[in-house]
Amino acid sequence: MREFDFRYWSKRAAEWAADYRDSVRLRAVRPKVEPGSILKKIDDKPPLRPERMDQVFADFEQFIPNAMTHWQHPRFFAYFQSNAAPPAIIAEQLVTAMASQCMLWQTSPAATELEIKMVDWLRQAVGLPAGFKGVMQDTASSATLCAVLTMRERALAFTGNQEGLFGKRPVRIYASERNHSSVDKALWVAGLGQENLVKIPTRDDYGMDVDLLKAAVGEDRARGLLPGGIIICVGGTSIGACDDVEAITNFARDAGIMTHVDAAWAGSAMICPEFRRHWRGIEQADSIVLNPHKWLGVPMECSLHLLKEPAEMVKTLAIQPEYLKTYGQDGVVNFSEWSVQLGRRFRALKVWFLLRVYGLEGLQSRIRNHVAWAEAAAVTIGQAPGFKIVTQPFLSLFSFRYAPAGYAGDVDELNRRLVEAINDDGRTYLTQTSHDGEIVIRMVIGQFDTTQEDIEIATQAVIEVAQQLA
Repeated sequence: MREFDFRYWSKRAAEWAADYRDSVRLRAVRPKVEPGSILKKIDDKPPLRPERMDQVFADFEQFIPNAMTHWQHPRFFAYFQSNAAPPAIIAEQLVTAMASQCMLWQTSPAATELEIKMVDWLRQAVGLPAGFKGVMQDTASSATLCAVLTMRERALAFTGNQEGLFGKRPVRIYASERNHSSVDKALWVAGLGQENLVKIPTRDDYGMDVDLLKAAVGEDRARGLLPGGIIICVGGTSIGACDDVEAITNFARDAGIMTHVDAAWAGSAMICPEFRRHWRGIEQADSIVLNPHKWLGVPMECSLHLLKEPAEMVKTLAIQPEYLKTYGQDGVVNFSEWSVQLGRRFRALKVWFLLRVYGLEGLQSRIRNHVAWAEAAAVTIGQAPGFKIVTQPFLSLFSFRYAPAGYAGDVDELNRRLVEAINDDGRTYLTQTSHDGEIVIRMVIGQFDTTQEDIEIATQAVIEVAQQLA
């Protein structure tokens, strides 16, 4: 095997990346491929002998990009965006080159201390008090799991990890019926069980009914159960449901129950002071998660987990075998003790690059544009024949439904067919959800390079495809 030319291929990959980003808007957002089509193109057995890098790279170019859904496409309006701003991509390249394992301060002093500082920069950016500290988890699902584990241990007087859960009183977690499925999974993994997740009905504004929450907690205590925590939703995935943070945290404080706020998507918008009304009372929460890798432009994975009192979570998660101890450095932070995973990437560098290159004002302008453009898109679609806006924009997310006059078929099935036809068209990419028993199509504006023209192209595509389908 001839020596691998790292310098040449690094430059080649960088040129490919720049060309890809320059031309991604010319591609269909979602590829037209059949399941299994890529499997057929990849050899069934690993190579016994070395292959030339130019052949490997050529196969990548031939097989992979045209079969990818292009999350950086400016007309990607499905799920929530997973943005990757160019300066943050450069930071990721540098992180990958160093390939550090950032589990302890001593394994990555600069990574650890930069993470402390970037957590605080982001705390300030969203207007939280100085008492909050935090960590960069991989995803919001992990942050919610860490919060639920802490709720469990706190309710059990920190005996669960040592003694197990057998024979102990059930710990109950409360959440809106519109919260994310990651809450359900957190209870599975934490050993609490689906039956101990109490899903509280919502009011007409889609927020948790606080009176029903109070009643559920009272009933559980009367039955000898342990109310352990409340998960508060700010900007739910389906239609942007938002709980009354202030009312719930007021109740939780008086009741001695821990709170965790899931603001994975909407939390990024709180860099704009005018949107902070949506989480009024947030300073009373015990735990908060928001994802810079959704709306701020930081590439996956980077989920900001902020805590009013980190000691309880560290007590829940820290484990210190001899080989992980740091001697002679009192007071250092080892972030592996703040998470389930031991191994950690250097996540803070891409946050540092992003915030310095764009500044808060640059990021605020993008988010404000996305919110305004979503409101305009909702008006355009809502005025088109056969369309109805089902849920008005919450920040940059809204949902709609298509039911042309005189249509006698299954409207749910029509909307499933419509979203598939829109995505097959290639001009934009949307996803469906179930809302109050009906299938609706959701649209969320938030891709980092989206322009107003992209919004106009996308709304035109939606209306044209619907007319063709009808």
